Amino acid sequence: MSEYVKQNDIQIARELFDFVNQRALPETGVDKDKFWTGFGELLGKFAPRNADLLAEREALQSQIDNWHNANQGKPIDQSSYQSFLHDIGYLVDEPAPFSITTKNVDPEIATMAGPQLVVPSLNDRFVLNAANARWGSLYDAFYGTDALDAEPAQPGGYDPVRGAAVIKAAKALLDEILPLAKGSWIDLTDVEENGIPLADPAQYVGRSDKGALFRHNGLHIDVIFDANHPIGKDDPAHIADVMMEAALTTIIDMEDSVAAVDAEDKLLAYTNWLGLMRGDLDASFEKGGKTISRKANPDRHYKDVDGNDFALPGRSLMFVRNVGHLMTNPAVLLSDGSEAPEGLLDAVFTSLIAIHDLKGLGELRNSKAGSIYIVKPKMHGPKECAFTNDIFDAVEDLLGLERNTIKVGVMDEERRTSANLAACIYAVKDRIVFINTGFLDRTGDEIHTSMQAGAMVAKADMKSSDWIKSYEDRNVAIGLACGMSGKAQIGKGMWAAPDMMADMMEQKIGHPMTGANTAWVPSPTAATLHAIHYHRLDVFARQEEVARAGIPSIDKLLTIPLAQGHNWSDEEVERELDNNAQGILGYVVRWVDQGIGCSKVPDIHDVGLMEDRATLRISSQHMANWMLHGVCSAEQVDAALLRMAAKVDGQNADDPLYQPMAGDPDTSLAFQAARDLVFKGVDQPSGYTEPLLHAYRRKLKSA
Repeated sequence: MSEYVKQNDIQIARELFDFVNQRALPETGVDKDKFWTGFGELLGKFAPRNADLLAEREALQSQIDNWHNANQGKPIDQSSYQSFLHDIGYLVDEPAPFSITTKNVDPEIATMAGPQLVVPSLNDRFVLNAANARWGSLYDAFYGTDALDAEPAQPGGYDPVRGAAVIKAAKALLDEILPLAKGSWIDLTDVEENGIPLADPAQYVGRSDKGALFRHNGLHIDVIFDANHPIGKDDPAHIADVMMEAALTTIIDMEDSVAAVDAEDKLLAYTNWLGLMRGDLDASFEKGGKTISRKANPDRHYKDVDGNDFALPGRSLMFVRNVGHLMTNPAVLLSDGSEAPEGLLDAVFTSLIAIHDLKGLGELRNSKAGSIYIVKPKMHGPKECAFTNDIFDAVEDLLGLERNTIKVGVMDEERRTSANLAACIYAVKDRIVFINTGFLDRTGDEIHTSMQAGAMVAKADMKSSDWIKSYEDRNVAIGLACGMSGKAQIGKGMWAAPDMMADMMEQKIGHPMTGANTAWVPSPTAATLHAIHYHRLDVFARQEEVARAGIPSIDKLLTIPLAQGHNWSDEEVERELDNNAQGILGYVVRWVDQGIGCSKVPDIHDVGLMEDRATLRISSQHMANWMLHGVCSAEQVDAALLRMAAKVDGQNADDPLYQPMAGDPDTSLAFQAARDLVFKGVDQPSGYTEPLLHAYRRKLKSA
């Protein structure tokens, strides 16, 4: 339990209060007394509105449940269904055609196309790795992954056979994106004497002491020449590496990928964000018996073709993802003693911290355009987007910032948002810099919204449902129709398998093919490889083609993925239950017992997948849906959970911090949390997992 400091009508956890006063406020020009007074007033104004919006979610869900129950067993007529959704206010009228008016947007967001990383804010080492993923070694990415179709590296140090295959593949890529006037990069020699004879000399933009800098499709490639390097000394042109401009942007996540349930956890997130905004975050860790220290990379310096000095960022441009409107946090208590909405805390404190970047108070800079970039998740419809806009107005007034300094990224991951996306964008049209799709959360909300309609298709069949393609296509088309090209990001979701880079290279080019100018990747290495896709496709030219095709009809988007006349065998039902149960337990046990909100979790086939709360939401909602509609019984669900608890225990046997579940499930808080997520899934707000996870994590921490 935290000690609290009373300020006017609110109470702030002592550790958070001291952090703000001693580290966040100094040098910003924000008066301490005015800040705390204004913060209390902001909470007093917006906390009741927050509660009203959550009540509206529940009221709409209740009406939708009643409609499905009244029409049980009847085919869903889209015309009648959509009329009903309009009548209750779930669907709103489309706004008249408009274009967003956002200004002061950094080029990494507005005019460049490339990968995006998402990283949990609680881990200082991870956030620094992500920030530094702006540049990645193509040689390392090929050498250490299955993206290179060649024999794996042999153990025992550097494998020259593998290395030769890497160099060949890298130079083949250079031939593709930086073709020479004559011949191939593999045959290039005497670079110092003859220079590099490109087919398009304009692609050469500068040099450093050991590098030649090129640009293609807006992304830079830094070819490193070093005759003294172990690789470069044997290369005909002394090429030691090819550095790819990779993760243009990174989202420092305070939401789905973290387990932050109290002031202690929030303080760690805010501390790391402050270190990133000042450029002085330092992470030390043990590796190979040595202590390694990591910091944010400095800018990279070059001379242009005329000999003038210039620099490129050494780090990703950073967003911070605040939490949504649902959760509260005991880090701050309202006048009635209740917990404050966590989204309001994040809006104020992450923006305050970002002033250190705006004013250049630290060692490094994030936004050269003078903006603060906040991703806002899990908003349901335009009213909630407008609410966020009002919050950011109030935060700017509190901190003395110009209007629309705070930019917003709207995550299109809830059904009411994707069904009203243009209206959602319109609600934040002066500050929006980002929309994206999130298949897993969107699927979780798809199931929960229509929970009473009937049994859903198997989870694996969701990706081929009518609604999902419509959802992905409409997201891009609507974003383009609202004038986002050249002003903002249109994003796509995560590649969840960090060890399967060959598959990623084959499939993930589909994201830029849609017209999206960014997509999520699970690691810096994946960012380096995914950057290749943006060289192979001119996304902004593709956006022009997509825009001409127009916006797909909403009918398919609102087609519920029901399993019509399902007749699954007992074996098929058991397999589906086991798959869901294993995924739930494998994630929840780390969340509750160890406070790990995102990690590589082995799936039922022992393939490591990056898991966060979004994956948990779909699995728990799917099991709850099948149990509700009699596809499976409660006894079958319990049996699957017990079987998979034993499997998950085995998968984590080498973890010294792991607490087994199967031996005594009645005393395992993690097992009980996983079970509750399914058995109480129908009643969870929008199917979210946070309320139960937070309750169990706090229970464990208090013990």
